[in-house]
Amino acid sequence: MAGNVVQAAARIFGNVIGNGLQSGRKVLTQKIIGQKIVEWYPTPMQDVDPCFDDPSEKRRILKLERLKRRGKGAPKKGHGKRASKK
Repeated sequence: MAGNVVQAAARIFGNVIGNGLQSGRKVLTQKIIGQKIVEWYPTPMQDVDPCFDDPSEKRRILKLERLKRRGKGAPKKGHGKRASKK
C-alpha cells in the first residue's frame, strides 16, 4: 500500500524513486546558468565598434614602449633569468 502511494506521488510530482545510492540526477536536473552568466557581463566595446581604441590598452602599450627604451622591458622568450643561470 505504502509503495503504491510513493509511486503515485513520484508520478504526479515528477520525483524519482532512488535506491539510496548516489546518482548524477541532482546535477542533471539543475537549471543551466551559463547563458545567464554570459548575459551579466557587458560586451567589450571592441566587439561593438571596431574603430574604438581602449584608453587603458593604449596606456599599457605606451608604458611598455617607455620601459623598453630604458632597457627595463620584458626579456625575449628564452633570454630571461633562468636562461642566464645555465
